[in-house]
Amino acid sequence: MKCFTAPNLRTSLAALGVRPSRDIFTDLASAYAAPDRHYHTARHVDACLAQVQRYRAFAQQQAEVEIALWFHDAIYDTHRSDNEQRSAEWASEFLSSERADPECVSRVHALIMATRHKAAVEDLDQQLLVDIDLGILGQPRSVFDDYDAAIRREYHWVPWHEYAESRVAVLSEFLDSRTSMRRRHCTIASKPPRGRISRARSPDSNKPD
Repeated sequence: MKCFTAPNLRTSLAALGVRPSRDIFTDLASAYAAPDRHYHTARHVDACLAQVQRYRAFAQQQAEVEIALWFHDAIYDTHRSDNEQRSAEWASEFLSSERADPECVSRVHALIMATRHKAAVEDLDQQLLVDIDLGILGQPRSVFDDYDAAIRREYHWVPWHEYAESRVAVLSEFLDSRTSMRRRHCTIASKPPRGRISRARSPDSNKPD
């Protein structure tokens, strides 16, 4: 991984006027290394941060987008539905404790909350972040299948038929939110084919090993 590094995190924080008094990188790295994670890991964050570099011309506040991505899946418990809220609160508490500008803290909080993917967003940085977070949906089929299998392993405790029904609903929401966005920047990933939703119903496509 090239982007998920302590120096990169310090650079992004410095751009916000924050020079951390404690080792937040170790805390985040530990969170993303939890053994029950298979997709929502440091590798996912690393890939997202790499996309910010690639599309930084479209960012209004690049460092804020980067910090939001560092924290956006920091808290991830498949038994709960408030992970984004808790992750956003962690980011806000950390930035506030380091005396970051309150408006910056508020924007980072909103960026993380946009990753709930419940509705289209209007803010340009939120659009960029959401596109990056969901970029996996437009990747080649083999990459998408690996992603889908990893998500299933994270939800291994859910009975298959219940999982498949919920997964189809979630993927549909993701695709609808991407379709309804009025982007002012280029599409980061190619349009995900709707056929991938039907693949989520197939036990053979993404049951855990």
